[in-house]
Amino acid sequence: MKVLSIDTSNYTLGVALLDGDQVKGEYITNLKKNHSVRVMPAIESLMNDCDMKPADLEKIVVAKGPGSYTGVRIGVTIAKTLAWTLNIPLVGVSSLEGSAASAGRYFDGCISPLFDARRGQIYTGLYQFQQGQLYSIQKDQLLLSMDWAAILKERDEKILFIGNDLPIHQPIIEEILGDQAVFAEITEQNPRPSELALLGRDRDGEDIHSFVPNYIRLAEAESNWIKANKEKKI
Repeated sequence: MKVLSIDTSNYTLGVALLDGDQVKGEYITNLKKNHSVRVMPAIESLMNDCDMKPADLEKIVVAKGPGSYTGVRIGVTIAKTLAWTLNIPLVGVSSLEGSAASAGRYFDGCISPLFDARRGQIYTGLYQFQQGQLYSIQKDQLLLSMDWAAILKERDEKILFIGNDLPIHQPIIEEILGDQAVFAEITEQNPRPSELALLGRDRDGEDIHSFVPNYIRLAEAESNWIKANKEKKI
């Protein structure tokens, strides 16, 4: 099966082509640049380099969030458009799950991918590889990094932390968890779009028209709009 994966859920932009059990190509950058003007040229360039046409694709896999609201929307919109126009299945995979798969495959313990959510908060979850399959141990959530570290302290086991935003929260994690915390190397922090493709390759497709991102929380502007309109009705 020929799979195109797309991840624009954070600063890292990643696209990959998976053909059966072979990664044909992969493009990754970690730049503060506009994904909306870069992702389609990246897809086109990768497909040209791999001698693949859009009609060859059999599935689209996209990182569906959480992460940057704008970034997630860009990736999901492009993925939905491609899947609909090509009439092929669309699969959404948690952005955190994709990150966990990028470095934790051979870690004997639980993996905590994280993205900064500002004000001391993080998007995170807990994953673990068991017999080659990645499982969710605790669902994706939004909470203070200090609260998350305190929860993990109760597990009394090594935890692998991964994510480009680690430097923001690493001091508090180290303070609470000490040697219990293991931190992925800088070369492992970028989510691998090929891992995303592999995660979604064998999953059933979703309804394209009803498929929506998983933000976990509303954007501040949306939350303020809802609050303002509720007050008007009172």
